[in-house]
Amino acid sequence: MRTETEGDKNIIYLIDRIDSVNAEEVKKELSDFADEHNGIGIVLDADELKYISSAGLRVLMFLNKKVGEPLTVRNVSAEVYEILDMTKFTSLLNIKKKLRSISIDGCEVIGKGAVGTVYRIDDDTIVKVYENRDSLELIENEQNMAKQAFLMGIPTAISFDIVKVGDKLGSVFELLKAKTYNDLIIDNPEKLEESVRRYADFIHQVHSIEVEKDLLPAAKDRFIGYLDDLKDVVPEDLTERLREFFDDIPEDLHVVHGDIQMKNVMLSGDEPLLIDMDTLAVGDPVFDLMGLYVTYVLFDEDEPDNTEKFLGISGNTASYIWKNTFKYYYEGEDEAVIKEALRKIIIIGSVRFLHIICGMNVGRQDLKQIRIEHTISHLREQFA
Repeated sequence: MRTETEGDKNIIYLIDRIDSVNAEEVKKELSDFADEHNGIGIVLDADELKYISSAGLRVLMFLNKKVGEPLTVRNVSAEVYEILDMTKFTSLLNIKKKLRSISIDGCEVIGKGAVGTVYRIDDDTIVKVYENRDSLELIENEQNMAKQAFLMGIPTAISFDIVKVGDKLGSVFELLKAKTYNDLIIDNPEKLEESVRRYADFIHQVHSIEVEKDLLPAAKDRFIGYLDDLKDVVPEDLTERLREFFDDIPEDLHVVHGDIQMKNVMLSGDEPLLIDMDTLAVGDPVFDLMGLYVTYVLFDEDEPDNTEKFLGISGNTASYIWKNTFKYYYEGEDEAVIKEALRKIIIIGSVRFLHIICGMNVGRQDLKQIRIEHTISHLREQFA
């Protein structure tokens, strides 16, 4: 048995076998380690554990009681998992199977975002590889949100596996010969108007779904949290105006995706499906449309070739997508309603953009300060 520290976690590596021959010795070592660390942050790594007997299971139960919360056992092989599952330990402990490894060598890149890159593994399967090596919690949260969304009737793709891709983690989806709406625009420029109208209709479809209170987080609460992260970026007087602005937005239990730009809408055959569900929430539609303003307007403002580099579309096409999606979405609405919606989108999108470039540190660092200044200026204009 060996140990090491990973951030705030104390990792204990279980080796070879735990059976009647060594169970008491392992129990004493685990007990001493737990006492030394007050039972805090203990995780068992079973990557090198080949077998565990009933005597070994009693050792796990002992340690589980000692730490006072469900014990995490990670990197469990299929053989050991079968033993734990058969004895119902999978319902008592937090068991995480060992991840299979895959290669993306030669795979087509079909999308790239702030947190990861999407590759096509074969005709039926894609994998989203996360840049942050410590992204397991993010991936598991996204999987859970996607499952909830599916049960709510939201058209979405559900990840069926988490894999290792080199030293990073990936989330695998089955999407039969799917492509993104962004790909559709690139491959069929002559159908731009038709595609954008269908895209706006799909966003309407998502926003028509209403859920019970407390089932999903409120989008506006997330943005109020962003203000805390931006306290060293946004002037204090403007922060207070923004807090009042978010507080005044009425509660709304309709679903918003949070980042519904075209790269996150897949077409499987003719059926649109949402991916990247970790930002799923409830709120006013402006909390979704702001994402289009960020993607197709703000990122290009001080970097005119941004959409060309990251989306493969021209700045003119990006501008068309933003303007016409907004137009089709609010088609038939009163002018005053449209004007106020645009104002809210600019404000919310500006806060989101600041959080991306400052809180998440995404984008060209040489443009960071000028982007901050321009975005602060946009916010002040809306409150003038």
